Amino acid sequence: MVKIDIISGFLGAGKTTLIKKLLADALAGEKVVLIENEFGEIGIDGGFLKEAGIEITEMNSGCICCSLVGDFRKALTKVLSRFSPDRILIEPSGVGKLSDIIRAVEDLANPNIALNSFSTVVDAKKCRLYMKNFGEFFCDQIEHAKTVILSRTDTLAEDKLAETIKLIRGINAGAALIATPWEHLTGEQILHAMEDDSAMEKALAEDFSHHGHTASQAHHEHGASCGCPACAHNDHDQQHEHEEHAHEHGEHCHCHDGHDHEHAHHHADEVFTSVGFETVRRYTEEEIREILGKLEDPTFGTILRAKGIVSAEKQWIHFDFVPGESDIRFGAAETIGKICVIGANIQKEALQRLFGV
Repeated sequence: MVKIDIISGFLGAGKTTLIKKLLADALAGEKVVLIENEFGEIGIDGGFLKEAGIEITEMNSGCICCSLVGDFRKALTKVLSRFSPDRILIEPSGVGKLSDIIRAVEDLANPNIALNSFSTVVDAKKCRLYMKNFGEFFCDQIEHAKTVILSRTDTLAEDKLAETIKLIRGINAGAALIATPWEHLTGEQILHAMEDDSAMEKALAEDFSHHGHTASQAHHEHGASCGCPACAHNDHDQQHEHEEHAHEHGEHCHCHDGHDHEHAHHHADEVFTSVGFETVRRYTEEEIREILGKLEDPTFGTILRAKGIVSAEKQWIHFDFVPGESDIRFGAAETIGKICVIGANIQKEALQRLFGV
């Protein structure tokens, strides 16, 4: 029986970092395949994981709810027959809904696979902000998780961390919760929390009692309010918030033909946009640092994530950006330099000028 673990999380939450830790500490003796679904024109995270010796199948572009079910069947069939893995890790797009991923796995009805865990990584520093601005996507990832794994808790004051946990418990009271900084835990400890059967049974039981169906079928019911604690504004503010960040559908979402929907459903590519660049330009570390420092300027749109692998003089620069922090390091070479930027109202030409591509 092949185990399937879903590791979801919003843009820049730390999914790839967590996967690296699990591979190094807990899964070293297993044959693991990673299936990624990246929202963006150019895949980046696969390059970050090559050094870990993991097989990667990338499916780029489009929101998960539209493209995953079709692509996923093909990718999973290919993975099972070609690699005969012990375990498959699924890393959905940061703007995908966990409920859609769980449903896609269970709808396969393959007797050779077992849904082992479904976890969500949450950036503790940005939880309230993302709940407020991107509740439909962000809250879905928390609501349907068996385990919620908080990242960057080491940089958060104790009272702020307590507030974040309260917000999460307001959406999912039954999930196992990891709030200890990752460097204080082993990958085996984290994996044990993800796989805890009692937590899964509790999550499924609560979903059944509250919604009348299983976790894979559970959908966040969106009427006038999305129900997220951080979104508990009056109806006028709530409507304004959603109009500002999302495009309204009619009653039926065409990308979900074959699935019943009882609420308005937004596609990731209606709320978020991405641009990708390939480049042969050589950068210095100082140039990349200066570029990333400018990404919070509204001239470029609302940038939620930027990542890339680009050439330097005698090595390759790997970089990551989320609002308020960036990471620059040196790593393995790529076949060509790649840059991906994700956000809302992105100004592509301004970004091209900024990166000099």
